[in-house]
Amino acid sequence: MSFAPQVKIPATYMRGGTSKGVFFRLEDLPAAAQAPGPARDALLMRVIGSPDPYGKHTDGMGGATSSTSKIVILSRSGQPGHDVDYLFGQVSIDKPFIDWSGNCGNLSAAVGPFAISNGLIDAGRIPENGAVTVRIWQANIGKTIVSHVPVTSGAVQETGDFELDGVTFPAAEIPVEFMDPAADDDDGGGALFPTGNVVDELEVPGVGTFKATMINAGIPTVFLNAADIGYTGTELQDDINSDAKALATFETIRAHGALRMGLISDLTEAAQRQHTPKVAFVAPPADYNASSGKTVKAAEIDLLVRALSMGKLHHAMMGTAAVAIGTAAAIPGTLVNLAAGGGERNAVRFGHPSGTLRVGAEAQLQDGQWKVTKAIMSRSARVLMEGWVRVPGDAF
Repeated sequence: MSFAPQVKIPATYMRGGTSKGVFFRLEDLPAAAQAPGPARDALLMRVIGSPDPYGKHTDGMGGATSSTSKIVILSRSGQPGHDVDYLFGQVSIDKPFIDWSGNCGNLSAAVGPFAISNGLIDAGRIPENGAVTVRIWQANIGKTIVSHVPVTSGAVQETGDFELDGVTFPAAEIPVEFMDPAADDDDGGGALFPTGNVVDELEVPGVGTFKATMINAGIPTVFLNAADIGYTGTELQDDINSDAKALATFETIRAHGALRMGLISDLTEAAQRQHTPKVAFVAPPADYNASSGKTVKAAEIDLLVRALSMGKLHHAMMGTAAVAIGTAAAIPGTLVNLAAGGGERNAVRFGHPSGTLRVGAEAQLQDGQWKVTKAIMSRSARVLMEGWVRVPGDAF
């Protein structure tokens, strides 16, 4: 019996924010994988090492968590006024599929640096010292992201003193703006709030009925009050992820939230849409010890937020969920806004399992509908390894 040899594909392994993933230029992928379809998905799952019934990703580049099982494909943009097209894939760890339904806000911070370093930005745009403004078309959701990438001696600056809770070492700061982050709505209705309400009663058969803010900004997110579901908002990963019953309950809530938001038409579809929506729970400020052991004081934050991603409590906060948090906080009456003390605000600092994060958003009430012009936060990014990934030639 003969076996297909491995093929080499140029790739870069990068950290962006509190996530990391494998980055490709579209033109470097094998021809069969340059277009959406089974061949592309099969190749990229093999790169990550999925599906892995052992849940370890031992035979791939994935890290066996939602934060580290990610793929990015970049190319020069075909959209007017944009530099690069950015496609993100969230790879399931133990099931054979890639969820292309949303963005990764954390890896968004790495897109600009990769584009500059890999010839996707014209050389004349890159100063000897300063910053490059990279306009990114987020192809999954059809939105614009503007990244401000520092440059030193003509190259992307990766080292620096910017500290990001959830990331071990400091690096260079990259401000990232998520423009018009709310979902588009062709009929002019309240797409930011798919139900048309800032707070709903979400009925979850067999679980209960809860107040919920269901918002589509950054990424579709269902916000609940921590106290309503038996939590304090100070929980760390093990408090949730070691409880199989709790995880099943959250998944049931997520599925019913997806149905209520119009993201799926039948509950059975939720299993194939793990990346969206997210479920998060909020609470007023309280002292707690972060996963690093650092004490977060109530006086340092506006509210507490915990969020689940791909069925598990996230170790910090997804960047897209942070956009949803900032947006919801800016709109009076949402559960996020109320947990932060209510009223008008254009920025919040919230506590998450790894520490704190500040996110700003600009929201306006226009013709009776809330509109969000942008959300902004600072992240960092760094190349971890570059070269080639290898996969068996018959894997796709």
